[in-house]
Amino acid sequence: MIQEFLTKAQENLAVAEYTLSQKHYNASTNRAYYAAFQAAIAALAHAGIKHPQNPHSWVQAQFSGVLVARRKLYPANLASFLLPIQMHRDKADYETSFVSKGIAEHQVRQAKEFVFTIVERLAS
Repeated sequence: MIQEFLTKAQENLAVAEYTLSQKHYNASTNRAYYAAFQAAIAALAHAGIKHPQNPHSWVQAQFSGVLVARRKLYPANLASFLLPIQMHRDKADYETSFVSKGIAEHQVRQAKEFVFTIVERLAS
């Protein structure tokens, strides 16, 4: 389960970077969120924390509350990554407005930092 979600996270990060380079900012923001979300699921599973459906709010709360705040397994700045990325993903997917290039670039940078941090931690 852990490796599968890490693989999905890395795949979605690659797609986020590609769609960003193609100026598809809404799609890039969507994939950036899922890259971070799936990396968080892998990190939680590695720590023995699992949920059969992995609801978004549960994953976010468990990652920031347990893995960052309580167990201090990840840097404190990662605790605030998932919710804003999801909010921009929601805008990209469900609103009539579009995500800007700057927002999409920021989302991809944050997702990249999030995924790479988790991959490094789980590899050590």
